[in-house]
Amino acid sequence: MSPENLRFETLGLILAGGLARRMGGGDKALVPLAGSPILGHVIARLQGQCDGLVLNANGDPARFASYGLPVIADTIPDFAGPLAGILAGLDWLAAHRPTTPWLLSVAADTPFIPADLTARLHAARAAAGTPLACAASAGRAHHAIGLWPVSLREDLRRSLAAGGRKIGAWTSRRGVATAEWPGEPFDPFFNINTPEDLAEAERFAALVP
Repeated sequence: MSPENLRFETLGLILAGGLARRMGGGDKALVPLAGSPILGHVIARLQGQCDGLVLNANGDPARFASYGLPVIADTIPDFAGPLAGILAGLDWLAAHRPTTPWLLSVAADTPFIPADLTARLHAARAAAGTPLACAASAGRAHHAIGLWPVSLREDLRRSLAAGGRKIGAWTSRRGVATAEWPGEPFDPFFNINTPEDLAEAERFAALVP
């Protein structure tokens, strides 16, 4: 299947449900980077790769109203981590886009995601014959950046209900392929967790084509 057709079979989910403790709390995705919020960079990099985007965030959705995206809160209480956001995205997809079989998740604090993310993740899982795929760079897997089939959402719900919150543990049991990108001249999955990371991201932003 062509990359363009895979785009139309994939909804993008931006995970912004964390507590951003190392940034002093609040909405890390709305912190300015190179003249616009981090979230704006993520949207710009992702929107051409998917057939629509949704945002996973908890609290008042009105703070993201200017982006015009559906805002989906976790259905698992107590900030259960990225898997809870992924489940919320899969549930939204099943309810609102039942003919779309795939969800692509990215973190809201990764402003430099590659332009071929969707295509390469689909290629990796197809080549490996696995239901899941995640991104990697410089030998390190990024478990929250990956492809998720709607067909596994009830399996994921049961795992979360049983207390399973580690993405890598759940995906490894179901079968996950990896697509790797180089980490130079900067890591395309660089994520912003601290003020120091934000300063480094400002330097990287000048290198992004």
